[in-house]
Amino acid sequence: MTDQTQNAFRALADPTRRDILHMLTTQDMTIGQVAGRFDMTRAAVKKHLTVLTDGGLITVETRGRERINRLNPTGLAPVLSWFDIFDHFWDDRLSDLKSAIEKDTQ
Repeated sequence: MTDQTQNAFRALADPTRRDILHMLTTQDMTIGQVAGRFDMTRAAVKKHLTVLTDGGLITVETRGRERINRLNPTGLAPVLSWFDIFDHFWDDRLSDLKSAIEKDTQ
C-alpha cells in the first residue's frame, strides 16, 4: 500500500473528517465556516483539515487572508483502487459459484 493510500485511509478513519468531507461536497469552506459547524476549537478543525490535505482528499487555496478548503475527488482514487482488489475477489468467487450451480443443474 502506498503512502498516499495510507494517508487517505488515515484521513477517512475519523468520523469528524468524514463529516467535513461530506460538507465540502456541497460547497468550498474556510476554516471558520467548518469550525462553526462543530463543537471544537478552530485549532482542532485545522488539524483535521491538515490530515485531509495530507491524505490528498482536499485542496487548500489561499485568497488573501482566507484559506478555502475544497474537496479533491481524485484523492479518493487510491482508496477506490485498493477496494477494487476485493471487487475482483468477489467477481471470481461468484463466477465460480455460478459455474458450480450450472454444473449441478445439468
